[in-house]
Amino acid sequence: MDAMDLVGRATAALQRSVLPAVIARGGAVRVVAVEGGVATLEVRGSPGAALPLASRIQDLLGAAVPEITGVRIVGPHAEPPPAGRGQSLADRVRAVLDGEINPVIAAHGGRVALVEVDQGWIRIRLEGGCQGCSLAEVTIRQGIEPLLRARVPEMVGLADVTDHAAGTKPFFLPGMLLPAGIGSWQRTRW
Repeated sequence: MDAMDLVGRATAALQRSVLPAVIARGGAVRVVAVEGGVATLEVRGSPGAALPLASRIQDLLGAAVPEITGVRIVGPHAEPPPAGRGQSLADRVRAVLDGEINPVIAAHGGRVALVEVDQGWIRIRLEGGCQGCSLAEVTIRQGIEPLLRARVPEMVGLADVTDHAAGTKPFFLPGMLLPAGIGSWQRTRW
């Protein structure tokens, strides 16, 4: 089967199901390529738009296009990470962070740094707009952790060691305008 046909079928599957949810969350996703059974998806906009849906997207594409056995999510114009054969666990984690996660969360001025790998436990620190962001835990648990588990199966667990109270420019600040009820807005205090 032709690679362009696979891209077209994968794009159609995303448009029918997941794409509206990604757009509603402030993001965009497109199928860039399908090679060796892996669909490469380019994500733009809010990192919280697509990363939490990564496992759902992979399941959906696998069901709609059986030739697709994996999904790689990259930021705009990112180069996919190299295959991890022969690399240490820390190097493979760093490759996923640098190649797939950091290009996406850079849209909000954020970055994930690898602090330590110890007996399968991955310790990360969120920096920039992610340090102190009230959605950091969601990004970690619904986006970063599932993606790392899929790419680095020997990972035992993921721990965030960020001092969120020290964040000086978080992307989402407590006290921003949030809906208080239907048709009205109020300034909230947290």
